Amino acid sequence: MAPPARRPRLAVIVANGITGDSRVQKIAIAAAREGWDVTLIGAATGNVVKRTKMGPIDVIRVPVRNYLRQLPKGSRLRKMVTQFAIADKQDLARKKALHQAWVRQTTAQIGWLRGHSGQSGARKLLGMPPSRALGAVVRVRRAAHQLRVKAFGWEQGQGRKSGPTGNWRKDWPHLLDLDLAFGPVIERLKPDLIHANDITMINTAALTVARMRARGERVAWLYDAHEYVPGVDWPRPEMQSAFPAVEREFIHRSDAIVTVSPEIAARLQSDYRLPELPLVVRNTPIRESIGALDDPPSVRLACGLDADVPLLVYSGWLSAERGLRTAINSLPELPQFHLAIVSGRTSPELESLLDRADLLNVRDRIHVVPYVPQHAVPDYLSTADIGLICSKRTLNYELSLPTKLAEYLHAGLPVVASDVKTLGEYVSRHGVGEVFRSDDEESFVAAVTQAMTRRQELVANITEPVLTELSWEAQVDALMGLYRKLCPVKPVPPQPPVPWTVEEELVVPEANAGDRPLDAWRPLGKTSVRLGLGPANYAGQAAAFAKAICRENPDVSAEVVMRKGPNTFVFPADVYIDIARLRRFDVQMEQLQRVIGRYSHMIVDAFLPVFGHLNGDSIQADLPALRRAQIKVALLAHGSDIRHPGRHLERHEYSLFRDAPDGILDVLTVRAERNRRIADEAGLPLFVTTPDLLEDLPTATWAPLVVDVQAWASDHPVMQRPRPVVLHAPSARWTKGTDRILPVLNEMHDQGTIELKLAERLDWAELQELVKTADIVLDQFATGAYGTFAVEAMAAGRPVVAFLNEEMHLKFGARPPIVNATPGTLRKAIESLLDDRENAARIGAESVAYARDFHDGRRTASAFMPFLMS
Repeated sequence: MAPPARRPRLAVIVANGITGDSRVQKIAIAAAREGWDVTLIGAATGNVVKRTKMGPIDVIRVPVRNYLRQLPKGSRLRKMVTQFAIADKQDLARKKALHQAWVRQTTAQIGWLRGHSGQSGARKLLGMPPSRALGAVVRVRRAAHQLRVKAFGWEQGQGRKSGPTGNWRKDWPHLLDLDLAFGPVIERLKPDLIHANDITMINTAALTVARMRARGERVAWLYDAHEYVPGVDWPRPEMQSAFPAVEREFIHRSDAIVTVSPEIAARLQSDYRLPELPLVVRNTPIRESIGALDDPPSVRLACGLDADVPLLVYSGWLSAERGLRTAINSLPELPQFHLAIVSGRTSPELESLLDRADLLNVRDRIHVVPYVPQHAVPDYLSTADIGLICSKRTLNYELSLPTKLAEYLHAGLPVVASDVKTLGEYVSRHGVGEVFRSDDEESFVAAVTQAMTRRQELVANITEPVLTELSWEAQVDALMGLYRKLCPVKPVPPQPPVPWTVEEELVVPEANAGDRPLDAWRPLGKTSVRLGLGPANYAGQAAAFAKAICRENPDVSAEVVMRKGPNTFVFPADVYIDIARLRRFDVQMEQLQRVIGRYSHMIVDAFLPVFGHLNGDSIQADLPALRRAQIKVALLAHGSDIRHPGRHLERHEYSLFRDAPDGILDVLTVRAERNRRIADEAGLPLFVTTPDLLEDLPTATWAPLVVDVQAWASDHPVMQRPRPVVLHAPSARWTKGTDRILPVLNEMHDQGTIELKLAERLDWAELQELVKTADIVLDQFATGAYGTFAVEAMAAGRPVVAFLNEEMHLKFGARPPIVNATPGTLRKAIESLLDDRENAARIGAESVAYARDFHDGRRTASAFMPFLMS
């Protein structure tokens, strides 16, 4: 019997995180229902590949490095002259200081020479007296220094002044970064067809297909233009230049073109003289899934509003050109209305809108509610009264119907829409809403008032033909027909069929909670204090705290909660929550029911929400419900959740934030400032796990990190090898200063002075064995505090080298026996241990005593006692 023919392979690629992109998810599901072997590929946050499943669909998120996006502009040869031996502005500041120090010392020497009584008989320099000769040297060197500073500043200005070049590779080289990340993954999959979504994937698809065809592989690809690229109001001129250019270069290389509206299809055919009109596939809801849920989510319930409260809703991506500020500015004139903003995450635009609402005293009528799965969106929105589309006038918005229009209409909501061409004409022609002048608040208020008055009439105009036309089922058949035309391998529908309601599930690693030699804490039960801890549980510290507190206090029982993702190391906990499901309403309700009525106290770590994303992505909006339930709450900070990048950079020359990946600094600054604001306004007990964090949270209490000191005990001798083993195990290199210390370590290793072991992504058992048998352990050289890894090494009796802010520790009488070093002094610190091995062994012994004294849990339990007994 011949083996069954393989199914055709489809790669659906998109340069975003997939979550919230209903179009790419529905395309993948539709293809899987037809019988394609589908892989959905998107971009990951962080540095590792993340894998999940959506029924039979493989979902891969790949990390995208910003190697080329950060390429310096300008002539390399010129920079060798203008910026010779100056790495950056910080290096320039150091060189300025060194120059000033040299000038001060030299001019002082001139003064001494001039005051010398025997100067007239002194040996002449450069044919002149010494004081005059030194003065000439100072003038020459000062002039050279000033020229150097001016040249550096000029070159820096060239980078700022340089505008678009017309070459997309130079204007927006991040497109090349995307190809470097996605291309190899796609090529390994060997797809028969690639569906490239949006302009950011067009070059990746074209280059990948060309490489595959060069190897003799049969593959086709189509370009899905989500927008009219030349008509988008891009935020930077380089993007305005690059994206039309990359589309122009590669659009003719595609085997087919798809887009989202007839108007954009006509423009594309005209602009690029395409032989065929692109296929139009609108992004519309799946009709079959509407009303199919037994317990559908409700946006009104998520807002906590009664049925008689007029509720406006905005669903979708937030950006200035989406025009929602018009609605915010109009709320004072609509005092009876509340506004629900369905948003997947905090963003600068959302923060700006909420700040504006605060100024207008309408913040109490705005509710930020989470996304739900794409198939549940119409049901979710249906409990509002009116859907909003406030788009500003840009050519791109003039040419297509936004996805949210179809979602609102399938939810049974009339719309209030701005008068951008295609949208305004559709709403007026079908009588399904009111149209207002874009960016005009008076017109918006009138439209909302009129829509509410005419609501029943407008709802009646949402007819069966309207809903049929704007359904995914009516759109997708043509797309599947195009797939069959492009690929000779014919799909066979799977049995059983793939439901439209399939949701993404994590491919979670086996829980390795049992690997940790950590005794169980007292299960939540009939004690006077019923304590919840989590949901971060970073490095297992929530679990370690629970054990320590329960051991020291028989009146406490505890429950530990931990959020986990596809690449999370799973520590001990009672409850694990799938990060990918935090926006699901049923998951949020589960967390609400688990907490309310069961806990008397909570230690919330990392300022994370405890009810999923029911009220947002921080603990702040969950606090009112916890207060009403009379649950006493304490906030626990671990590090980057409260450590302010700007202030840390000012305090520390080797701050980790100098090496932060592109974009991370802004994200962490926003997070730290938000969390500091929460801490200041909440008036709750505050705790930190390392003393350096008291610089950012000065009213907090230090609750030391906890480790199982006995489990880490080691009898392996220290510093008896001729070539000592030096261990460094960064969880993320930039947070530990790894790349700053590796040149020294590699050089010492190559010289045979040490044996360097760089441990990355090892499982816990392997790492523990390495720690117990190392001679020297290197922790971090970028934060100023030692972490859990350093405590574990100290418990194992290993001398630890790290960068330490000793002043903050001394305030608590803590003198950690850590060899304090920076990247600049690391070699000297290691050599001091190698030169005096008896002292190194003594430091190891002192480390065990210190770990037992400060980190076995007794001090931590004591720190929490006043809160728990309150």
